[in-house]
Amino acid sequence: MSIQQNDVLYTAVATAENGRDGRVATDDGRLDVVVNPPEEMGGSGSGTNPEQLFAAGYSACFQGALGVVARQEKADLSGSTVTAKVGIGKNTDGFGLIVEISATLPNLAPATARALLEKAHQVCPYSKATRGNISVTFA
Repeated sequence: MSIQQNDVLYTAVATAENGRDGRVATDDGRLDVVVNPPEEMGGSGSGTNPEQLFAAGYSACFQGALGVVARQEKADLSGSTVTAKVGIGKNTDGFGLIVEISATLPNLAPATARALLEKAHQVCPYSKATRGNISVTFA
């Protein structure tokens, strides 16, 4: 379910110059990075790229959602990490993305950890935004 404009609590604003081979910066100056295509896609690989930025945002957001569901379940997430691998490749109409999420949850039994990952996937805003659009799997 989408939110309405009057429900917005925060809006991030970023501007790109020269697309995948240029620069991207936020309006508050907290993020200002050079972006270049990775070497695997024919670029210099000297800067970051949109897939790395997406992976960083998705992993942080997903761990936040994991924290929400863990608190509800009274599960111990101390020492946990979440990694998002974002792949880009050609598809029938250009390019597409694929995501693999893995988590290290050292204080939880495997079945409990898996259940929490599935619940977090239902509440994470990135997961909601990508659902039905790209493949997201758990490793």
